[in-house]
Amino acid sequence: MSRHTPGRPVDVESVFPELLPFRRESVRLHPRPGSPACRDSSVGGPLLWPADEPWPVCDAEHYDPDTTSRLEPAAPMAPIVQIRRADVPTLPFPEGTDLLQVLWCPYAHGTHCHPLPRVYWRDSLAIGAVGETPVPSATGLPDGWYPAPCVVHPERVTEYPRNDTPRDLRDALEDRFEALLAETGLRYSSHLADAPGTKLGGYPGWRQEPCWPDCATCGGRMDHLLTVAEGEFDSESWRTWLPEEDRTTESAETRRLWESEAFNPTRLDTCGINVYVFECRTCPHRPVGHWSDR
Repeated sequence: MSRHTPGRPVDVESVFPELLPFRRESVRLHPRPGSPACRDSSVGGPLLWPADEPWPVCDAEHYDPDTTSRLEPAAPMAPIVQIRRADVPTLPFPEGTDLLQVLWCPYAHGTHCHPLPRVYWRDSLAIGAVGETPVPSATGLPDGWYPAPCVVHPERVTEYPRNDTPRDLRDALEDRFEALLAETGLRYSSHLADAPGTKLGGYPGWRQEPCWPDCATCGGRMDHLLTVAEGEFDSESWRTWLPEEDRTTESAETRRLWESEAFNPTRLDTCGINVYVFECRTCPHRPVGHWSDR
């Protein structure tokens, strides 16, 4: 079943024309539990991994994400997302590729205890024999950071910045945001700005101040490639971002939504942490950056 975000309850660009230059498109993946095959787009599913290429192992210094104190041994990386160009043709694939694969080591890395992602762009037609994707029970990885296999339902949506709005513009619009809230009950940041959940492109759903990484090669600011989120909505955003197909007569009861498949289809348990993956599209080798917040 496809997933469709309801139409915006107000025309953002008519009410706040100052935001038009900041309009961006993202692709909501709408993961739902399923049995994806290795040639399918998926979240947490098996990857189309070449049999003659060793499965990546993280041997950096890392710690258990729950304690950040116990040093952990090297571990195989977990498959997070696989996207076929045919399913998301608007994603800027490098020339000669048609498959995006993102994996991460879920242990804590560095001062800010991030999971460590790796990004692979591939030509699926060049892959011969396919290797096995490690299963969670055999990896020893923390279960909460290993997503359950999900099929995806990509949907293009329009976004506007929340915390990425320039400070002077944010201050100038604050009274009008408050007026909209008083008149309609719609909070710009939760109901109209950036889409929640796991998605490609658009704006990161910063809970803190933005922390865009710069490319170590060219020095330019990286582009947002992927957000991996534990939940597909929160206690406010579900009102406008919950897909039409997941709405029922009980949807107004938030407790039921938290228990629904639509809230956390991947069964990730990241303590509310969002993981953002970035890339530099200027440099030919597409360097990768990452950040996490809660």
